[in-house]
Amino acid sequence: MTARRWHILRDGASLTLARHLPARFDIGVVTEFPKMGKLRLAQQVRQDMWRALRDVRGFSPVVHVEEQDHGLRLRAGGRVEGPAPRAGLENIIARVLACPRNRARWAAFAGRRA
Repeated sequence: MTARRWHILRDGASLTLARHLPARFDIGVVTEFPKMGKLRLAQQVRQDMWRALRDVRGFSPVVHVEEQDHGLRLRAGGRVEGPAPRAGLENIIARVLACPRNRARWAAFAGRRA
C-alpha cells in the first residue's frame, strides 16, 4: 500500500495544504484566526473538515492559510468530483470552523501567539 502524501505549498506569508495538485476550491469557507502556526492549524482544520465530509464522494480537502497584519485568514474547502450540494457542504464546513471547541483545540495545537 502506498503512503498518502499531502502537498504543502508555501508562498511568502501563505501556506496551502492539499491532497491533489493543482489545489482547487470548488467549495470553500473563509474565517479568521489570531496568529499561530499555519501548518499545524491547516492540518487540524483539514482533519476535522475531512471527518465532517468523509461520506461525500469525490471530496478532496484543501486548506489555505494567509498571514495578515491582524492574524490569519483561512479558507477551508476543496475539490468535489461530480455533483454535490455546494451550499449544504459549505454550511457543514462553516459549522466545523465556527465550533468554539474546535477553535480552542486548534489554537492549543498550533501554539497561539499574541
